[in-house]
Formats: sequence, structure tokens, C-alpha cells
Amino acid sequence: MARRRSRRAAVPGSERSLDKLKGQVMRDAGYNVSADQPNLVKYEVARTLGVPLEPGYNGQLRTEDAGKIGGEIGGRMVRELVRMAQKQLAERGGPK
Repeated sequence: MARRRSRRAAVPGSERSLDKLKGQVMRDAGYNVSADQPNLVKYEVARTLGVPLEPGYNGQLRTEDAGKIGGEIGGRMVRELVRMAQKQLAERGGPK
């Protein structure tokens, strides 16, 4: 049986910071992001990719299409987190 994924952040209390990062990263990518509701950017990403995502139930949405939306957003967030970590390491003089 497949395990369901948790929609909570791995670090308790980090949700606000992750939402802020999502907003910043997606704004930098040229998407229109609401400062109050950065999660709504998924609809703009879906529209850009031609995926029929609508508010509410999306049972007709293929897994592949949902992955395209999440991959666009999550991939950009991961790249930014890696860039930030590399910058911190460079400022500290690298690993010891």
C-alpha cells in the first residue's frame, strides 16, 4: 500500500518561512504571486503549463500534470535553497 505524504513541513513552525520563500522564488521567475496567499501561484503555474487545475476538487487531473505543477514550484524552491546554502558555506570558508 502506498504511503500518503504529509502536507506539513518537516520542521514545525517553518511553514510561514517556506511560503515566503515560495512567493519570492516564483515572483523572481515572473509569476504573479499574492503576498498574502503564495499557494495560489499554483493556478498561474498550471495555466502557463496548460494544466486544467481549478479551485476545489480536481479528481480528473492526471498525476503527471499535478507533478508538472509541483515540480515547477518545488524545483525552483530547492534550487534557491541550495544556492543559499552554497553562499553560506562560501562565506564561512567552506566545510572544515
